[in-house]
Amino acid sequence: MQDQLLAMLRNQLVTITSGAVFLFIGLASCSLAAVRRRGGVRIFVWLGIWSGSWGARLLAESPAVVAALPHWVQTCVPFLRIVVTYLLLSVASLAWLELSAGKFRQFLRALVFVSLAIGVAGIGVFVITGSGDKLIPYNNLLAAAALLVLVIIVSVPALSHKFLALPNRAVMIVGTLVFAAEALYFSLSRLLHYHTPTTRFTGSLGLAVLLFSFGYVGVQTVLASERRLLSIENELAIAHEIQTSILPGGSPRIKNLRVAAAYCPMTEVAGDFYEFIPVGHNCIGFLVADVTGHGIPAALIAAMIKVAMQSLVPYAHDPREVLRGLNGVLAAQMGPQLVSAAYLWIDAENRTALYSAAGHPPLLHCRGGELHRVESNGLLLGVLPESDYPLYDMAILPGDRFLLYTDGVSEPENALGDSFGEFKFEQVVRTNQSRPPSELLDQLLAEIRQWQPASKAQHDDITLIVIDVL
Repeated sequence: MQDQLLAMLRNQLVTITSGAVFLFIGLASCSLAAVRRRGGVRIFVWLGIWSGSWGARLLAESPAVVAALPHWVQTCVPFLRIVVTYLLLSVASLAWLELSAGKFRQFLRALVFVSLAIGVAGIGVFVITGSGDKLIPYNNLLAAAALLVLVIIVSVPALSHKFLALPNRAVMIVGTLVFAAEALYFSLSRLLHYHTPTTRFTGSLGLAVLLFSFGYVGVQTVLASERRLLSIENELAIAHEIQTSILPGGSPRIKNLRVAAAYCPMTEVAGDFYEFIPVGHNCIGFLVADVTGHGIPAALIAAMIKVAMQSLVPYAHDPREVLRGLNGVLAAQMGPQLVSAAYLWIDAENRTALYSAAGHPPLLHCRGGELHRVESNGLLLGVLPESDYPLYDMAILPGDRFLLYTDGVSEPENALGDSFGEFKFEQVVRTNQSRPPSELLDQLLAEIRQWQPASKAQHDDITLIVIDVL
């Protein structure tokens, strides 16, 4: 029995070796895609399934390999061969889809749909009747037509530039033409009943060349994507440094006031902005703004607010005029993005405060253990070129506390999807009224971090300013 098995193995050595190599390459490719888990590696998933499926089919066609399998696995081998035969075209089309562009993508999607329909029908016929060859001619005809279209597109420079995203066109030309020539040779060999010991080898060789071309192009695509990503990350790091430089470097020193601020961007660059505008030793303005959206577009608008605010320093004592001025500048420049903002002016010497806002969360005013919400809102900045903003005038007393913030404070969600919310936020503020501003900020951020699971990413920028009147 062992001698017979060894003789069988020698006769099928090429098939077994080819199948094992294709299967190994398929598993390695899928493992690479699983480890990387970044954009551009999906081609390696389809490449791995393509190669692994062909390798499994080759091994399933080897009686020696099948004979060595457990009996229950042997009974599944015919089904495996039929499934791979019918679905291989769909997998190959999905691999090409990763390199396609324009209307060729629509063609490939249609090809996937039609080949899947034929495949499912063919597998169904096999399960019901035991015959797996009923729809093979249609599958082969569809594959031949698809290969012809591919050869034309890859070979004609104008078409390949238009319909394929290839970092190296020459490699794919070689791979596709070798595979097409092998497919033609193999088809004619079967049609003419011409079989040699090298027929199966050449069939695997043509596919190996094509898969190598795919792998080479895929690696180049991933490396190019990595270089672009590294460049973007470097630019974001520079943008982060620039944005950090336009924010206040520390808390202002104003007589009879104690101030602390916290700024937690969602990404490297953010759409939140805050500014201190001290005028003399006893007066100061506090600006908090929140640009709709995130990332670089929002950060650019935040930088515009910084520049615009410099021109409005002469009006720092009038929150209404500050917001009007910002709105006039931003309405002409921003386009679809809008900004919510709040401005608080405190005259510590005369014990007065003025407040105005533009579509912003309310100012919190703590006095004598009570927490008051100060709503004095006009339209968001950028909605209309000319908008008015109501002004709230109040007297301040020693022991008063003010909180300015953006809505990122109330938006974090817990594991159940419940928001931190205004109620929870105000509850933390009430229970920590005796703490100094910096400790209150630390407690608030700790409560938010505890509320939001570590697995959930921060969904918005967070800015907080606490002002105590001494």
